[in-house]
Amino acid sequence: MKNVDEVSKERALRLFGSEEITNFEIGTTYGLKQVHKYLFDGLYDFAGEVRTKNISKGGFRFANTLYLQEILAKIEKMLDTTFEQIIEKYAEMNIAHPFMEGNGRSMRIWLDLILKKHLGKCIDWQKVDKNEYLSAMIRSHVNNLELQVLLHTALTKKVNDREVFMKGIEQSYYYEEPDLTR
Repeated sequence: MKNVDEVSKERALRLFGSEEITNFEIGTTYGLKQVHKYLFDGLYDFAGEVRTKNISKGGFRFANTLYLQEILAKIEKMLDTTFEQIIEKYAEMNIAHPFMEGNGRSMRIWLDLILKKHLGKCIDWQKVDKNEYLSAMIRSHVNNLELQVLLHTALTKKVNDREVFMKGIEQSYYYEEPDLTR
């Protein structure tokens, strides 16, 4: 029997060129919920639903549920037409961490959809080192410049390239694997 990661990864890989991906709202909380639900429907009871419990990871506490709806409404209103604005919105959504599980995988697809819509680009995730990315994400709650620089160097215009998309999904799931070398 396949585990959550295997099933959700298969679903993510099927997204390329699918009708589902064209129906997702771009840059909205609802659009992120659509991505999450698509990936995790039937795997998690909370697929596509904003969390109602507080969560933390590695000593960092994500947005408190008392304020989460208000925070998500503010993120939704953030501008997302320039690269800098898009990364700022992405970093803020990461701090909000609206779901109990599956935030990173859903948000990376969400980010690429925003970049594609407004800039005609996406991230070539193969060019983004796992440890550098995770470190930049951790520090992005203080300053997202490091994240901007890291992701800017990996931008590509190959938004319709199946290989870039497929390898990006592979890389996205790799980021979620525990680092056993530490």
